[in-house]
Amino acid sequence: MSDQQLLQIIQNSFVGKDTVYPTVNGKSSPRRYLDSAASTLMMAPAFEVTKLFLQHYASTHSKLHYAARGASEAFDWAHQTVLRFVGADTGKYSCYFSGSGATAGFNRISSEFSAQRPERNIVLVSEMEHHSNDLPHRAHSEVVHIPAMGEGPAYGGLDIEVVRALIEKHGEKINYIAVTGASNVTGALTPIHQIAQLAHSVGAYLLVDASQMIAHAPVSMKSDSLENADIDVLIFSGHKIYAPGSPGAVIAHSSLLENMAPCELGGGMVTDVYLEQYMMSEVLPDREEAGTPNIVGAITLGAVLEVLMRIGMDTIREKEIHLIDMLWEKLSAIDGVNLYGPAPGDVPRTGTMTFNLKGFDHGLTAAALNDFHNIQVRNGCFCAHPYVREMLKRELWEMDIDPNALNAEADIERKRGMARASLGLYTGEDDLLALIEAIKDLIARKDEIHSIYHPVGSNGYQHNHYSPDLASIFNPLVALEKALEGSN
Repeated sequence: MSDQQLLQIIQNSFVGKDTVYPTVNGKSSPRRYLDSAASTLMMAPAFEVTKLFLQHYASTHSKLHYAARGASEAFDWAHQTVLRFVGADTGKYSCYFSGSGATAGFNRISSEFSAQRPERNIVLVSEMEHHSNDLPHRAHSEVVHIPAMGEGPAYGGLDIEVVRALIEKHGEKINYIAVTGASNVTGALTPIHQIAQLAHSVGAYLLVDASQMIAHAPVSMKSDSLENADIDVLIFSGHKIYAPGSPGAVIAHSSLLENMAPCELGGGMVTDVYLEQYMMSEVLPDREEAGTPNIVGAITLGAVLEVLMRIGMDTIREKEIHLIDMLWEKLSAIDGVNLYGPAPGDVPRTGTMTFNLKGFDHGLTAAALNDFHNIQVRNGCFCAHPYVREMLKRELWEMDIDPNALNAEADIERKRGMARASLGLYTGEDDLLALIEAIKDLIARKDEIHSIYHPVGSNGYQHNHYSPDLASIFNPLVALEKALEGSN
């Protein structure tokens, strides 16, 4: 089977892709899920692997009965698959699973890096970061933020020369640099290996948040074209790459992890325990994975990565570039649409696009797209508040709003944000064309839409008359009852 044939099969193999929801007009239709930057849908073949594994489920750390031996080997396979997916030399790198996403990994690494080299008290962090790759560094070090390129709505992407100037300024005071591989707001891709080379020139490390990049573009710990430009630490969330319920993954030079004292103590990370003392394991990743691990989630993630490697991330990237260019071109042509971030022709992007409709608060746009067209997008600041507000600065000034006002009132917060459409492997041209037509429809009916919605909270809107019972859409107790009836 060719990679294109496999891609076509997998595109249509996601749990919940065609789930039906009601709309304002009293009808129902399959949803169009354009919220993949928040969390992706589950890849069905990987889910099937998980269900098969559950027939043999047991905990790891034992090999004396069949199920435990199988679980241990499958869990190890998941680690090795992660390393293969990011081109990590198993002689140099190790992988461990952590938490329910990337956040635990960032907190762990930032704490340890600051403790190991207190004389290097500066960390460079890009202004485009998700809070999870910004706030942990602030807690342990002096953070200097790297500004992005451009200004206003086009703000985004990192200029290597700006990074170089900051490195020359702070030199060996820099402990490490933390950057996103791709922005969760605009999808702008970062030249991570060039930044790694600059970081290493002063003995600093590079920490990459690959959560938004991992499902959309090839990722490699090693640079094939630059010297001394390998990535030191790379972290991503499994739920961003078609494996909801899987843990976060941390890939790092083994030498760095070996110098870290385990932050969590418990079973699995010791070799022996006495009343007076205990001996920590020297084996990676065991020493980083105290307790019973998320074996099921790790195996699901491994299965997803195996499928994507068989398709080829270059093939996936090529498919998405076409959709990105099409969506940008068609949205740019609509009068009344404000697009954010650099154009795809200026800075390479993943399939994440933020926009606002003139005369609409971002929450109203998201609510009306859902209620009238069954198109699911996200709205707000996407846990990247400083970056979003920088892009919105001109628009907010025109409304006599301070973009950085603290403790802003709800009516201001409803304007300090955007709507975001984000693509997944399951997204097709038909989904994007439906979004474009829906946006045109909302703009044409602006006065009507305003008249039938009222604001709720700081960023939400509710239709005046249409309010479906969410319990009728999904209720865990009802689902449980159906499952129990089906098992009789």
